[in-house]
Formats: sequence, C-alpha cells, structure tokens
Amino acid sequence: MENNKTVLDVIFSKYDDFFDAEKKIANYIINNKEKVIEMTIAELSAASGASEATISRFCKKCNMKGFHHLKISLAKEIVESNVDAVPVSNDIDQNNVDQSLQNILANKIEELKQTISMIDGERFKEILDILSNAKTVQLAAVGNTIPVALDGTYKFNQIGIPTVSNTIWETQLAYTYNLTDKDVVIAISNSGASKRLLTVIEAANEKKATTISITNNEWSPIAKASDYHITTATREKLFMDEYYFSRVSASMIIEILYLFLTVKKKDAYKNISKHEQDIADDKL
Repeated sequence: MENNKTVLDVIFSKYDDFFDAEKKIANYIINNKEKVIEMTIAELSAASGASEATISRFCKKCNMKGFHHLKISLAKEIVESNVDAVPVSNDIDQNNVDQSLQNILANKIEELKQTISMIDGERFKEILDILSNAKTVQLAAVGNTIPVALDGTYKFNQIGIPTVSNTIWETQLAYTYNLTDKDVVIAISNSGASKRLLTVIEAANEKKATTISITNNEWSPIAKASDYHITTATREKLFMDEYYFSRVSASMIIEILYLFLTVKKKDAYKNISKHEQDIADDKL
C-alpha cells in the first residue's frame, strides 16, 4: 500500500470524504474484514446495502485497482497481523473486561505501529532541522486536540525551543499574524478538515512561516495547505462510528519530535536539568 498504509488506514483516513453509500461499504469492511476476503462483489453489495458500481468507485478512492485488489491486500494484511497474535475483536463488553482490554490494547498498538511506519525519514529530518532552528514555534489546535498542543508546548519549551499555544482560537490566529519566515506553525487535527485551523495555516503561509500539520489524512485541506505533513493512523472507528476521540497517535508524534530534538539540541539536557531544579521545591 502507498506510504506503508494498510487497507484500514486508507479507509479511516478517507472516511469523511466518502459519500453515504460509500460509508456503508467502509463500515462493513471495518467490522467484517475476514468475511469480505471471501465475498464476491455481489455479496458485498447485498451485505452492505451499496451497489456494485459504488463498491468499484469506493475501491478506486482507496487507491485500489478494483474489488479483487482490495481483497488480496486485505487478506495479506490479515495473515501478517495474525502471526503469533492473540485473538482480538472490536468488542468492548463490561461483562468481559479482560478480553475487552486486550481488544483496546491491540488496536492502540496497531495505531502506533502504523503511524511510525508512515513517517518519511528524510522529510522528518527536515522537520527536525526547522524546529531546532526556529525563532518561535506555534502549536495550533481546536477542540479535544488542544491538550496535545499544550503538552507539546510544555515539552518544547523545556528543551529550549520557544513555543506557544492557546486554548482560544481567536487568540491563536491573532498570534499567527505576528509571525515571520523564521517561525513555525504546527497544526494538529485528526480529520485535517478544521476550518479554524486551516485559517491559521493560511495566515502562517501568508507571513512566510513554515507550516507543519499532523493529521490522519494526507489529502485533507490542512495537510495540502502545509509545507510539511505527518500522517497519523487511527482505529477509533472500530469502536465508535460517530466521532473522533483518539489522540494517542498525535501525542506520540509530539513525543517522537521531543525525543529527537532532545538529542539534536546540544543544550537540551542543560535546559531540562535547570527546569527540573527550579520546580523541585514544588514537589513533596
């Protein structure tokens, strides 16, 4: 698959761009991937409630040549993931807590594995160079990605990279208009479709600041408007179809950036040590 993405990664990242009929196909595949590899296109049509023509269109949207290509790719991934694996499902049942915990763990591990596999090493090096030399870094987020931005702000400042974030979007945007070509904006959005964050990215581009986005979809408006993009994987729709809630992958990207920058910046450990000493008296 393109950029090391699995079939499910592609479906999750493009989910919001699907038409309603295509979402029926996506939902069925997500919840019945083992059955799908044994189906004909007519059987999937009957099971999902979508036409065969819609299935063909869906496959092409998922970068597949057709339904057969999708089945072969899905089967290969299932075989690879089942090697020495403990059986898991998408079920969460309070009457079976132990198995439910294993189901959640397995899917979260897969999120992290896929996120790392999609990182382009050379582009990532460029991002590290840009961040380590930035005059200031602005971490922009809205809604429930705000905690990820705040965490990144704390971490980057701790290693000597001046970083700001704000919980109020209007204040974020006002700050963006003060940036220069020596500054960096990192926008964090699961869907990559936030109008507010897109406005921030466009304002940063206008000021010639370097723009970096962290989203689930490399073809999202925010990703396409950014100079650099880091793709995250998600499995949240395996548990809830209605909304995005997981920030595990985005948080891990912030941690990865922090760890690499800590090694890259010569004064990072000195800054961390000084910070820890200054706050030591606040601890019991």
